[in-house]
Amino acid sequence: MSVISPARTRPAPVNYDALNTSQQNLFDQLMDRADNTTSAAEYEALMAALIAITGITGVRYNEILKCACPACICGRIFDADDPDALVTEAPDGYNLGRLQCPDCADDHPRPVED
Repeated sequence: MSVISPARTRPAPVNYDALNTSQQNLFDQLMDRADNTTSAAEYEALMAALIAITGITGVRYNEILKCACPACICGRIFDADDPDALVTEAPDGYNLGRLQCPDCADDHPRPVED
């Protein structure tokens, strides 16, 4: 008898454009604060608020990002820990990574820009 580990399910992304204007404004403000905070506790609280606003469930390490694909503007908000996401910009001076969502990384991958 063999044992097979269950596959990790990927939380479904949320489309930024599906959020109403108030939610988009709040999302943008909180993401900006999360990107610039120096407090780990504040960062975690901001991520929790962002996850609540978007309704994403099953996020692995409580960190979400908006797709930073340089080829399109898909607007997907997704789990930042997704192994199929692709780094598009090396982090320098900010907290949030710049990643393509898994769909963009699969459809039109872009290498890291220095």
